[in-house]
Amino acid sequence: MESKVQEQTTPKDLSSEAPGTLTKSSSMGDQPWQEWVAPVVDILAKVPEYVGEFFSEYKQPLTTVGLLLLAIISVKIIVAVLGAIDDIPLLAPLLEMVGLGYTAWFVWRYLWKASNRKELLAEFDAIKNQMFGDNA
Repeated sequence: MESKVQEQTTPKDLSSEAPGTLTKSSSMGDQPWQEWVAPVVDILAKVPEYVGEFFSEYKQPLTTVGLLLLAIISVKIIVAVLGAIDDIPLLAPLLEMVGLGYTAWFVWRYLWKASNRKELLAEFDAIKNQMFGDNA
C-alpha cells in the first residue's frame, strides 16, 4: 500500500535528481509524424547546397536564358513606349519630320560628293582604331 501512495505522489515526468525539473518522456520519440519530419528537415537543410550545385553546373545556359528573357522584356517595353509616343497628337509626325531632315542633311553632308565620302570613311577608321586599336 505504501508503494501505491508513492506512485500517486511522484508523477512520471518529475526528475528525481533535482526537485521540480521535468524529464523527457520516452513516449515522445515514438510518435508517427516524426518519421516523416526527419527526412523533410534533412532535404530542406540541403536545399541551398542543391541550388548552388545547380547554378554552378548550368551557369552558361541559365545566363543565356536570362539574357533572352531580358531582351524580350526590353523589346516589349520599347514597343509600349513607342506606342504611347505614337498616341500623342502631332508628336509622331514631328519626330518623322526631324528624322527625314537629319537623313537629308547626312546625305548632303557626307554622301553627295566623293571627297565627303572619303572624309566619312576617315572618321569611321579613326573611331575604329580608337575602339579596337591600330591592329583591327
